[in-house]
Amino acid sequence: MLNRIRHQCQSLLRLPFPSLSPATLILTKSSSLLSAESLELEPSTTSPAANGSLPSGILSLFKVLGSSGVKLLGVKHRFKTLVSDLNSTQVDEIIDHLRNDDPDSAVELFELLKNEYGFKHSRVSQLVIAHVLASQRRLKLLRSNFMQMLQEEGSGSSSSICELLSVDFKDWKSNAVVWDILAFAYSRSNMVHDALCIIAKMKDFNIQPSILTYNSLLHNLRHSDSMWDVYNDIKESGIQETKQTNSILVDGLCKQSLMQEAITLLHVKDSSPHVASFNTVMSSFSKMGFVDIAQSIFCLMLKFGVKPDAYSYNILINGLCIAGSIQDALKLTNDMVKHGVNPDSITYNTLAKGFHVLGKINGASKMIQETLSKGLKNPNSITYTLLICGNCQEGKVDESINLKNEMVFYGCKLNFISYSVLVSSLCKIGRVDEALCLLYEMEIDGLKPDVVMYSIIIHGFCKQGEIQKAIQVYMEMCNNRIFPNVFTHRAVLLGICGRGSVFEARKHFDMLISSDDIDIQDIVLYNIMINKYAKLGMNRESKQLFDQILEKGIDPTIVTFNSLIYGFCKARDLIGAMRSFHNIEDHGLVPNAITYTTLMNFFCEEGNMQKVFDMKKEMEDNGVDPTHVTYTVIIKSLCKQKKLQESLLQINHMFSNGIFPDEVSYNILIQSLCKAREIEKAFELHDEMMSHNLKPDAVTYNILMNGLCVYGDLHDADKLFLYLREHDFELKKAAYTILIKAHCVKGDVDRAMEVFSEMVEMGFEVSVRDYSGVINRLCKRCLTYEAKGFLRMMFNNGVVPDIRVYTGMMYAFHVVGDVHSIHELLPNMVKCGIDSHVSIWLQNHIKSEMNLH
Repeated sequence: MLNRIRHQCQSLLRLPFPSLSPATLILTKSSSLLSAESLELEPSTTSPAANGSLPSGILSLFKVLGSSGVKLLGVKHRFKTLVSDLNSTQVDEIIDHLRNDDPDSAVELFELLKNEYGFKHSRVSQLVIAHVLASQRRLKLLRSNFMQMLQEEGSGSSSSICELLSVDFKDWKSNAVVWDILAFAYSRSNMVHDALCIIAKMKDFNIQPSILTYNSLLHNLRHSDSMWDVYNDIKESGIQETKQTNSILVDGLCKQSLMQEAITLLHVKDSSPHVASFNTVMSSFSKMGFVDIAQSIFCLMLKFGVKPDAYSYNILINGLCIAGSIQDALKLTNDMVKHGVNPDSITYNTLAKGFHVLGKINGASKMIQETLSKGLKNPNSITYTLLICGNCQEGKVDESINLKNEMVFYGCKLNFISYSVLVSSLCKIGRVDEALCLLYEMEIDGLKPDVVMYSIIIHGFCKQGEIQKAIQVYMEMCNNRIFPNVFTHRAVLLGICGRGSVFEARKHFDMLISSDDIDIQDIVLYNIMINKYAKLGMNRESKQLFDQILEKGIDPTIVTFNSLIYGFCKARDLIGAMRSFHNIEDHGLVPNAITYTTLMNFFCEEGNMQKVFDMKKEMEDNGVDPTHVTYTVIIKSLCKQKKLQESLLQINHMFSNGIFPDEVSYNILIQSLCKAREIEKAFELHDEMMSHNLKPDAVTYNILMNGLCVYGDLHDADKLFLYLREHDFELKKAAYTILIKAHCVKGDVDRAMEVFSEMVEMGFEVSVRDYSGVINRLCKRCLTYEAKGFLRMMFNNGVVPDIRVYTGMMYAFHVVGDVHSIHELLPNMVKCGIDSHVSIWLQNHIKSEMNLH
């Protein structure tokens, strides 16, 4: 059949449709031959839409092709031209004629025009097709079509649609179904007033709404007394209530804080209380802190013969954990398993959070050890899973691995959740190979990893630059018939963008969006690539991708615009940044904290402080809450204006608004205080960081050390340096170079050489630039003997001096009149690859310079 239709379409496509002659023959569904005249095709070359009239041949064509043939029209270019020329009136006429003879064709044509051409059907066509779908009991598509229609029509459209239904569709079959689903669609679209208007009109026609529609209305009105008006309608109509009806009523009473009434409703005979009803009441009491009443409701549920589900248990476990009754929570978890309800990830996370909040993870571990030492029953997998989750939440991954090994030793099998948490935690701290071993171990235990677990490992390898390993795991996943989803593809692209080159990333991106197996409408893939370009300042490429998004009809997100704005700001392109900022609203989006903060930082870097605070005010006026990064930009702006007191107050504002500053915020303030020679206050701020459990980083100590060296006491800088070394603080190379530079300036060469030697011993990469900086400082102070000592160290460490080092030394030797050292230096220069003519010219140039002075 399909081949026959394809054949007849292909034969038609040999010539443009308007050029069809009366001699053209078309195969019908029954394979009989019809002439063009029998189809009433007009030989005129006039387009169907040219004068608004409908050539009868078009109608006959759709009748002949049938629904399968209509589908084929969507992929045939010349038929696309034909169909796209039809206007609304003509489409109405075609659909109206097809609905009786071939209703499937009517539906297919309707969907084709809507989905492939974006054709906006009239209300008449919408309602005709609604009746066709209702008669065919294709209610899912009917609901979907109505939901889409109402999104276009908007609130307040019920009156005119009612009028049309009442007049033009009054005696149609399935009219009652159409009315009912229209009311349901209005309710689901949160247009409650319109839904009520439809139901009122239905009563006039003695059409009974379904319980599904009533339940939807009840759900929307559950926060108000109007809920009871709808419920009374249900009672009066005599419709059979469902368990969902009762659950919605109970939820509504709880939402209105009418707890006693909610409990009473649970006791009503023949109300068929659902487990969701009990869960709602338990959850409400638990949130209010009445976990004992929640437990009573749980017992009532058992008494009524309603079987609790995992959510029921999780509500009580959470309430007990909040109340500090960890033992009772554990006992309830064990009871849960005994009654055949498996704990889920929420159960374990709830218990782990309870232990974490009370600081009892270590205590729980000790409890297990005590249990074992007393020879009592071994802890079960629930207890171990709980401890593994809790330790991983605290970042104690090694402790979790030890627990896992202990668990295996005592014969407890790890479950899926234990493996998932361990794999995720190992990948977070960069131990991806270990995570992969766990995944293989999991398979040996008979548990099948899911696509999320594979995606985490693939992303972990990509993040480390191990692209080949990531591809290998990807292939293994596919071989195991676990097919990658969009999250896997995002993970791979994100990883390549993080560690790979932009060309590798773009090659992989192009492969993804051109694949038939991948949803090319995924905006996240585009966002990842645009962000990569933005970070590299490749704004032309990111703009091209943005244009591609719009061409494909993909809706950009605020992340898309934030990346574009960042790229323009990085390139110091204010016009481009502001153009992107103003385009946000054109796409129905709202700027967020990242948007404003990026622009504020740009204005701060440009020195336009007024614009920073104007942007902050606009942000507040639009109800966008600042983040700690926003405050950091404000602090930086105030510090640039030397408004130290105001900038210090920003830290207090952050805490009062529940926002916690990070190291960057404090470092900016500490650096400003050091520059203002307020070293003592800078150290007070350092202590404040510590009091807020915020560990100062290497940058903090570099700033403090530099402040002591430049504006304070070098002796104190030495003491700070030694203190940090003694306490195994991981200093960066900058800390050493700051101290070396300061001692060179002060003329304490021995100490400078001592710190320099330590820097080399610590394994830092020491370049010719580092030696050059020290040697030139010594030479400027005519400390030539000491400079020669550093030159020897330079040779011993295999670093070859450059022309700048020799220039500085040659000049210093001439100043002090050390001719012997000059003659020693010249052959060294030649050995290091500096041409002898250059060295002689350099010597003569320095002599002439000195003669001029």
